[in-house]
Amino acid sequence: MTVTDDKDENLAKAAEMIRAAAAAGARVVCLPEIWNAPYDVKRMRSYAEPADGSSSKFMAHLARELQIYLVGGSIPEIDGAAMYNTSFVFDPAGNCIARHRKVHLFDVDVENGISHKESDLFGAGDGPTIFDTEFGKIGLAVCFDIRFPAMFIEMAAKGCHLIFLPAAFTLTTGAAHWETLIRSRALDNQLFFAACGPARNPDAIYASWGHTTVATPWGDKAGCADERESIVYAVIDPDYANKIRREIPIGNPPAL
Repeated sequence: MTVTDDKDENLAKAAEMIRAAAAAGARVVCLPEIWNAPYDVKRMRSYAEPADGSSSKFMAHLARELQIYLVGGSIPEIDGAAMYNTSFVFDPAGNCIARHRKVHLFDVDVENGISHKESDLFGAGDGPTIFDTEFGKIGLAVCFDIRFPAMFIEMAAKGCHLIFLPAAFTLTTGAAHWETLIRSRALDNQLFFAACGPARNPDAIYASWGHTTVATPWGDKAGCADERESIVYAVIDPDYANKIRREIPIGNPPAL
């Protein structure tokens, strides 16, 4: 989805696209990183909400109405004096069943590229997040977390066959590393890996790479987008992950 400066407009766009995904048969739906606010470090705090704020209530209502699992991308979460880049997950009853605060903050200084220090804005979470569904265990991380393989090895070892990664890579790192990292984490752990990025908004201060992608346990792409607004669909089959793990027994993840 395209993210604008208007929170109400972002919620309306999210609702439109979530409803479309559910109507097409999706049982688990994921939003992108920081979907309810512009990624603007100077204004982010003015958009931040507590865990039970309006955006969470909005997501809980849609999950319950549409009878889906909703992986709520991420939003700026305010908790006392601290702010976190947080993903909330809601079940088909509208209950919040998981919360992942981004663990690895995007502090980089790329020569002739981007310089960014997310730790000036957000606090850090404390570890990987896994939630249970009738489809099996699903892992959750946010954006820069993808560059730290141990987190995903742990998720796989605990039985995940699918990991969601709401992420807003930059144009520099997206062009260089986005697809390689997604397919690598899928191959490392012989599971499905779904990375959901916001569409590129040419009028925004922060231009996202976009390119939402789902990789399979074999490293193929099960679905992908370009930088424009769209919905990516993929069929997730735990039996296929088991097949790959039997055929190439690398010893990390157990059978599902």
